[in-house]
Amino acid sequence: MTTLSPAGLSPTERTTVRRGRNRAVTDRDALHDLLADGLVAHLGVVVGDHPVVLPSAYAVDLDGPDDGGTLYVHGSVAARWLTTATDTTVCVTVTELDGLVLARSGFHHSMNYRSAVVIGRARLVVDDAERVRALDAIVDHLAPGRSATLRPATRKELAATAVLAVPLREASMKARAGGPVDEEADVAAGGWAGHVPVRRVLDPAVTAPDAVGPVPAHVVDRVATPPAPQQPADAPA
Repeated sequence: MTTLSPAGLSPTERTTVRRGRNRAVTDRDALHDLLADGLVAHLGVVVGDHPVVLPSAYAVDLDGPDDGGTLYVHGSVAARWLTTATDTTVCVTVTELDGLVLARSGFHHSMNYRSAVVIGRARLVVDDAERVRALDAIVDHLAPGRSATLRPATRKELAATAVLAVPLREASMKARAGGPVDEEADVAAGGWAGHVPVRRVLDPAVTAPDAVGPVPAHVVDRVATPPAPQQPADAPA
């Protein structure tokens, strides 16, 4: 097995970037930043005779019990995809769109993005304390500090919810930033080209009709400080 340095992102054979290697990111801290920025993970698993890719809220514990840290996803205990994924190799992806790249030819149109692929054997979390921590972390990933303001989960809720843990050891990341890279002849011919930055905007919270009290400070803070796209320094290609 490949040995990872604390700050390095050294893919295994399964996560080696083969196409567009100039966009590969080898800094493990950049992977951690992307996972902190993202909100939706897509979990790929084979169910029966076909693959299924499903969106899921997630959380990351860099000090978790799995090799390289732990990525958590959750679902209903009755979900077939979740029970199928247990003790099998799964693929989890997280992508943030940072811009639309508009070139002088259709061939060179692209997107600015940060994308991570994590491959690993999914582990069903059976320890009650770890499961509670994971579920709280998923809530806090959406709105930091929120889990501390909520009542504890009931036994019925915990019994209905399953948590999967995926080690962060095997991971790769690619990123693109900047404008289009056009053919010299297309540049010489003239015409407009450029890129359109894309960012996530969090609007002020809408209070539920039956809610009591003002919007909590942690919600106000979440809206006031949306994650800013982190543009990689490498040149576009």
